Amino acid sequence: MRAYTRNIHLRACARKCYLDRVTNDMDRIGAWRALLLAQSRVVRAIERDLDAAGAISLGWYDVLLELNAAPGRQLRMQELGARTVLSRTRISRIVSELEHAGYVERRPDPADGRAWLATLTTGGRDALKRTAPLYMAGIERHFNRHLTRQAQAAIENSLRPIVEAHQEQLDLRR
Repeated sequence: MRAYTRNIHLRACARKCYLDRVTNDMDRIGAWRALLLAQSRVVRAIERDLDAAGAISLGWYDVLLELNAAPGRQLRMQELGARTVLSRTRISRIVSELEHAGYVERRPDPADGRAWLATLTTGGRDALKRTAPLYMAGIERHFNRHLTRQAQAAIENSLRPIVEAHQEQLDLRR
């Protein structure tokens, strides 16, 4: 009977130790987890809105938005990948889709014959203009309305140092 009691005691101690560690870890990653969950859920909600309205996807919008803001409305593929929130392979696929739709053209980079420029077309600018009000309404409905202006400012001010700290470390090849 003593061995059985001792075994139960050891299991109880191990369980408490595990739960204490998980609780401590959750305290340390709570903001990170909330950020990831909020981003994932808001992006999905905005994607549903855009899809229901027959608009371009959020991934397409992101690429067109960055091209529109770039000098000459064009960027090297590596630069485009660094500016968007998409992976390099996803960027390449989306640019191909946008090219097929007539929203983007790929041109050789005159400064580097090995590189390609993604260039926004008039059709791409039109698609961007049609989608912008839907996207902005989605941000308002699925994100901003749940936060006070002070909370929005606090989130922006809290995340800016993280973005800036990693800006120089961006690997344009990834």
